[in-house]
Amino acid sequence: MAPGTEKEVLGAGAGMAGAVALESGVELGEIEVKARGYWEQVWRRLRKDKIAIAGGVTIIFLILGAFVGAPIAQAILGHGPDDLFYTAMNAQGQPIGPLSWVDNPLNPGHKVFLLLGADSTLGRDEFLRLLYGAQVSFEVALLATLGSISIGVLLGSMAGYFRGWVDTIVSRVTEITMAFPSLLFIIALASTIGDSLNNITFGIFGRGVFNLFLILSIFGWFYPARIMRAVVLSLREKEFVEAARMVGSSDWRIIRSHILPHLVAPIIVYTTLSVASFIIAEAGLSYLGVGIKLPTASWGNLLQQASDYYTTQPWLMVWPGLAVLLTTLAFNLLGDGLRDAFDPRSTH
Repeated sequence: MAPGTEKEVLGAGAGMAGAVALESGVELGEIEVKARGYWEQVWRRLRKDKIAIAGGVTIIFLILGAFVGAPIAQAILGHGPDDLFYTAMNAQGQPIGPLSWVDNPLNPGHKVFLLLGADSTLGRDEFLRLLYGAQVSFEVALLATLGSISIGVLLGSMAGYFRGWVDTIVSRVTEITMAFPSLLFIIALASTIGDSLNNITFGIFGRGVFNLFLILSIFGWFYPARIMRAVVLSLREKEFVEAARMVGSSDWRIIRSHILPHLVAPIIVYTTLSVASFIIAEAGLSYLGVGIKLPTASWGNLLQQASDYYTTQPWLMVWPGLAVLLTTLAFNLLGDGLRDAFDPRSTH
């Protein structure tokens, strides 16, 4: 065999690395293999899911539009979401349609522009109320998610790790909470001390946000608690937990240092799905009149107002309906993508 034509023979143990070395013409020891961390692998799987990425981008856009775009739009238009324009009606006495100019009673001789028209015969700007309603909906959903997840993770972790009488008590409380008629309680609360709770804003939240945050957190923690209990029941039997016990680690140190880090993935996935469900819950309660009360705008009470004009001005139901649909769909798509990304057996 002529020089330069010798075939390089590698043992069977060289495997794929040997094949790569032969193809690339480098020595086997010269190949550098970069180890990828857990979060890097999660991100690599997630970014391949274009639908989940689109959902995440949509969520960022909606949040920026609600908390950054709303004040900017108010400054540009020169009026607020609660300003009344009684002239914003058509000849039939119905709310005026999109892309309309109306007289400003506070500044005679000047007109104001209503991009999406008026929300009712009171003539409030539908576009601004949609943006500020997004603030309220996001505040309720994010705060309720934080509250319910915190309670659920705490109780679920305790029940799954300690078992015994702790598990029995938490499980019974969970079952009672699941069986409790929450809607009747919310209606009763709204008719008694609801107004007092609605006035608690801490100077940064809309009226009624704190009230719904408490209610949704109290009645929404049992789902994450059951999920976390099942995960912790499995984790407490793992070898690394047994090793921590053998070296004398306390129960709370094991939970904090060894159990909770493994709960990050299910917590993140459930959080995205939970936000979507709380947005729908807020919209439903506000539509029934026991959630966010007028004149504070929310997607739910915008839908409730629009139902008075659904035969004559159906577009009033389209805008808040599309907002709720788009937001919940984006969170659900992102949640599905995160669930696949955190699963090492995912085929994506």
